[in-house]
Amino acid sequence: MKAEALFDRRIVLAADAFAEIVIWRVPTPVPPSGHTFKYRLAYVVGGDCVLRYDNERGKGDHRHYAGVEAMYRFSSPDQLMADFESDIARWNHERGRA
Repeated sequence: MKAEALFDRRIVLAADAFAEIVIWRVPTPVPPSGHTFKYRLAYVVGGDCVLRYDNERGKGDHRHYAGVEAMYRFSSPDQLMADFESDIARWNHERGRA
């Protein structure tokens, strides 16, 4: 099985902000992740990446929020998207963005 692109989009959310979402199904897990998805979700505001979820080789599933990197418990692509959207809303709320 080859890697299969499931989602690859850039979504403009404001004049100065966009979300970039890339999710692949891969034939074998990306170590140390135990699932068969490779992903990169980023929220960029004013040219700065302020939120990112990804699972790079050697690090596993994690997210970057407000300058802090923390482990992320991946369960499904749908839950990943929901968590990402929730964090975008939280980030915007904390900074007075509508």
